[in-house]
Amino acid sequence: MERKQSDLLFARASKVLVGGVNSPVRAFKGVGGTPIFFERADGPYLIDVDGNRYIDFVASWGPMLRGYSYPEVVDAIQEQAARTTSFGAPTFAEIKLAELICSYVPTIEKVRMVNSGTEATMSAIRLARGITGRDKIVKFEGGFHGHGDALLVKAGSGVLTLGLPDSPGVPQDLAQHTLTVPYNDIDAAKAVFDAYGDAIATVIVEPIAGNMGCVPPIAGFLETLRELTTNHGALLILDEVMTGFRVAQGGAQALYDIQPDLTTLGKVIGGGMPVGAFGGRAEFMNQLAPEGPIYQSGTLSGNPLAMEAGYALLQSLNSHTYAALARKTNHLVSGINDAARSHHIDLHINHVCGMFSMFFTSQSTVTCFADVMAADAERYRMFFHAMLDEGVYFAPSPFESAFVSTSHEENHQLDATIAAVDRVFARLA
Repeated sequence: MERKQSDLLFARASKVLVGGVNSPVRAFKGVGGTPIFFERADGPYLIDVDGNRYIDFVASWGPMLRGYSYPEVVDAIQEQAARTTSFGAPTFAEIKLAELICSYVPTIEKVRMVNSGTEATMSAIRLARGITGRDKIVKFEGGFHGHGDALLVKAGSGVLTLGLPDSPGVPQDLAQHTLTVPYNDIDAAKAVFDAYGDAIATVIVEPIAGNMGCVPPIAGFLETLRELTTNHGALLILDEVMTGFRVAQGGAQALYDIQPDLTTLGKVIGGGMPVGAFGGRAEFMNQLAPEGPIYQSGTLSGNPLAMEAGYALLQSLNSHTYAALARKTNHLVSGINDAARSHHIDLHINHVCGMFSMFFTSQSTVTCFADVMAADAERYRMFFHAMLDEGVYFAPSPFESAFVSTSHEENHQLDATIAAVDRVFARLA
């Protein structure tokens, strides 16, 4: 495929945008080459500025559960835009989306809308610290909870791709309050509480790690975190910015029957618009201003375009949605695994409902950051570019999750992807 226009645009962008992009993972540093500039999208397809069409498994990093340009979401945005794009004042759209979120996620009794996942996690941690009067937080290796200072310690997502697990600009005095534990390591979690339990304000964790690739929790891991936080008077924050409404109508917490104190949300609740939220038990949320002393604000939080888009998407979801996502993902994963075996490619795939990740490794399991780092990133780079030439778009990093939408059809886009994978594996073998 020729991508001359993308090349030209990247050269132009590099003169006025840092690295030519507005988010590091878009720069293709993890896979090499020039980023693709996209012009439009429909259903399971992306179309770039050169007119090339790709079957997409990035899904705008998760929220496109129904595929791109889902008519109900587009209509909701257009109708709201015709009224106005912003008020900076209360709207009914905020109420109806909040009510829907609370009805889907029983652990969320009250919610605060924000503008990004980073804002949600930063605010939830401030709330937890304010409630407990403690400073230390526990996070997990490879987990990414946005670019807040306290969270850029052994982080995942674009930070991991760029090889910058600890970012300059993060004060050491602040970083020392972040305790990092290997993901899925129950003994290590117990040990950190044995050592610092009375000083820990909160544990923040992705219930399914998604920013070092898709890594589900092992049996007992989340249950242990719930028990430890309860016993030591700390709060448990489930970061469902990626998994919220992506893997189940009640989020990953519903899948694993875990009741957090606070939950962070993003992506899906805006139907693809920039948005975030955090919520939890009313007694905790009521500590936020203007009801309580813990300050958090956002001038344009609850933007009506994002609220209407999110409501349109969320109200379309039901048990049939997730059954379809699981069936389609299982179909794709099974076909890719068959192709790998056929060509003697070392591959392990983790998947939960509509999210999955491919790890080029001979290991039979991938359950932690060390397992992820042991996989062959160079093999992924070759796979990524070969699949681009086949017209299939995966994440431009070996450390990100892939996503299936309800618009992907088994006997169409998914089978076409499996056939493309088979051809690529034949060349890589």
